Amino acid sequence: MSADKFDSSKFLKHVTTEPGVYRMFDAGATVIYVGKAKNLKNRLSSYFQKNVSSVKTQALVAQICNIEVTVTETETEALILENNLIKEYLPKYNILLRDDKSYPYILITDHKHPRLTMHRGKKRNKGHYFGPFPSAGAVWQSLRIMQKIFPVRQCEDGFYKVRSRPCLQHQLKRCSAPCVEGFVTDEQYQEQVELVKKFLTGKSQDVIDLLINKMEVASEKLHFEDAGFYRDQIFALRKVTEQQNVSGTIDEIDVLAFSSDKGLASMHVLYIRDQKVLGSKNFSPTVPANSEPSEIVTSFISQFYLNGVGGQNIPKTIIVPPETEELEELAAAIAQVRSAKVELVKPQRGEKFKYYQLAQKNADIDLATKLSDGRAISSKYKELCEVLKVPKIERMECFDISHTFGEYPIASCVVFGPEGPTKSAYRRYNVKGVKGGDDYGAMEFALNKRYKNVESAENVPDVLFIDGGKGQLNKAEAFFSDWPLEKSPIIAGIAKGEGRKAGLEILYLNGGEIEIDLPPTSLALHLIQHIRDESHRFAITGHRNKRNKAKTQSVLQDMPGVGAKRRQALLKNFGGLQGVMAAKAEDFAKVPGISKQLAEDLHAFLHDKD
Repeated sequence: MSADKFDSSKFLKHVTTEPGVYRMFDAGATVIYVGKAKNLKNRLSSYFQKNVSSVKTQALVAQICNIEVTVTETETEALILENNLIKEYLPKYNILLRDDKSYPYILITDHKHPRLTMHRGKKRNKGHYFGPFPSAGAVWQSLRIMQKIFPVRQCEDGFYKVRSRPCLQHQLKRCSAPCVEGFVTDEQYQEQVELVKKFLTGKSQDVIDLLINKMEVASEKLHFEDAGFYRDQIFALRKVTEQQNVSGTIDEIDVLAFSSDKGLASMHVLYIRDQKVLGSKNFSPTVPANSEPSEIVTSFISQFYLNGVGGQNIPKTIIVPPETEELEELAAAIAQVRSAKVELVKPQRGEKFKYYQLAQKNADIDLATKLSDGRAISSKYKELCEVLKVPKIERMECFDISHTFGEYPIASCVVFGPEGPTKSAYRRYNVKGVKGGDDYGAMEFALNKRYKNVESAENVPDVLFIDGGKGQLNKAEAFFSDWPLEKSPIIAGIAKGEGRKAGLEILYLNGGEIEIDLPPTSLALHLIQHIRDESHRFAITGHRNKRNKAKTQSVLQDMPGVGAKRRQALLKNFGGLQGVMAAKAEDFAKVPGISKQLAEDLHAFLHDKD
């Protein structure tokens, strides 16, 4: 990781306002601080204010070289994730607790008469686990609440086995006394256990409705103390339900999302365990130029799970991006590593899709952050400078010609600065006076239009890319051979490689005498391809618009008895020229202003013309 000064202003432009967790890294890529926030943008902005009084914060900010964020659904999820990450990384600027115990769970044991209790550590005991909870206090609070609602035992097994008569909890109506025969049947007790499970899996509204009813009855009888007690219970239940977010139904799942642009890729992995977001991580695989998204995603999943890159306990269900291919093969291979069946799913709706959207949001944010990072862009520029043997590059331009068999030619010029595309400086040129299909003449026309009136060196690019081979390059070099200004650009032709495959492009300089064949992983090549692709996109968009407009006008303008208003009516009614061409005579007659006779004439004209 570069030790260059962290550009906080660029980073903060893309930070979300949603809740989540952030990780701060130093020059050695070491996590030095983990924090959580209700509003990530506001919290992170506070670190980079001009007047920061805290000496600790000043020392922390001075060492920041990178920041990663993970979005969560709630603050409670952010708290749990923050603690997990602090435990994992032990950042030197965090307050580190010596208590390294794992997060607590609520456990319903697998006994004849199950026990409701708190559990920490490895899940060695049989039963149903619910959580994790952010603290032991939250668990004990939940247990106390449930003890008042459900008559399920919470006593130790040793105490339970030696009872010969009910204990005080039964007298307080907080336990149905399954330890002693005659007080509750096994079926009745199990019914209460199932109610507890439903409550802990989010089906708490039935319980809350019951308490509301009790509160209203107590209030009507003027038993205000009891009513207040039930009111507090309802409040506590709602608070616990909201804070612990146990409304989900998914026990364990990994959620993968993918985002890519401009030669960079981000894979985000979200770990869901016991209906909680317990952790997440961003991965930035090294991607050869112009790799297909499906190839990137599938290769990542394979390496992550089969090579043990993830180092995690593989869940039975893995949510994968829509770009993933070879689902059955991947699932079978991963199942061998897990020694159990594994399902790879592309979700379309429901809870799984909600988690996928959350992971996708994190992947997009991570990619946007990387793209906005001046160091990432500057590294590409730096490598290109080394390739072209120039001290610096401030402005680059690229030209491309687009046409269909010589018809409707359009030339494009795109501009790139130190921070990427400068779209306000993009230009298109309608190529005129050039024989159809003459790419060399079209390139000369475009160069003349762009540079003939240039008087300032500021508007002259440092590097001029020509999308084409030696012929186009020679035209460009000839144009600048008698260039009047002191500053002239380095001119490079971008020729497609063998088989016209992306990543095999060749760079031509000096009329083609110098050939530069960059490797597919080259950052300089990624930048060149980005410029070339942007120029092509801009040119072909203009060409298509020109072609469609010309075709529409040429056909409809020749129609007998059809003026501007009728042409507009026809296009509007049939959704464009394609619809007009497919319409029948009776369809034309339904258009306002078109008589039956004219409709027949129009249909005959169109099909005779074909």
